[in-house]
Amino acid sequence: MFRIITLEREYGCGCAAIAAALAERLGWKLWDHLLTEEIAKLAHVDCQAVEEHDEKIDSAFYRLAKVFWRGSYERSMPMLEAQAFDADCMVSMMERIAGKIAEQGNAVVVGRGAPYFLRERADTFHVFLYAPRPEKVRRLRASGISPSEAEELVDSVDRERMTFIKHYFNADWPSRFLYHLMINTAMGDEEVVATILDTKRRLEKKPGLVGSSLHRVL
Repeated sequence: MFRIITLEREYGCGCAAIAAALAERLGWKLWDHLLTEEIAKLAHVDCQAVEEHDEKIDSAFYRLAKVFWRGSYERSMPMLEAQAFDADCMVSMMERIAGKIAEQGNAVVVGRGAPYFLRERADTFHVFLYAPRPEKVRRLRASGISPSEAEELVDSVDRERMTFIKHYFNADWPSRFLYHLMINTAMGDEEVVATILDTKRRLEKKPGLVGSSLHRVL
């Protein structure tokens, strides 16, 4: 039986609403913004500090400075927690939280490297959501984002996610072999939720397929 569903996604494809509907339908806990809150609590920083590092890597300048700082006497000097919090710290905490989520089960987890942290678990069902560019821009514009900003975000956010996955997991994004299911959300949110639930149920009835690298592209 699957106890966890991870949702990886292209920016603008509607994953937040789909994840919320899926969690509600199952009666499971939704780990989306809750992940931001949990990381902020563990790191003793505010949610904005976490969001600034969400699925991004630190700048090349910062990483170079960090190398020098580690070898400097100045590292013994106190630092503000918000200043010390960076992408490495966030990924480390996300790994810890992923372990906690796995223990609890009954969870829908959105992004933040969850498919990679939980890839060895046979009780986890992995989904990748995508959409044609016009559909993503349409969804973003419907949320109040200007046309020019929507176009820019569709490109830049996914580039950051691609770089993040390559840097921390040495994998291409999306890593198709990870997913049981890849869905075009242009079919509509309700249809996406129904497809996820139907495929999950079908795989649970087939011994040997649960936890495999089987995926189905729609």
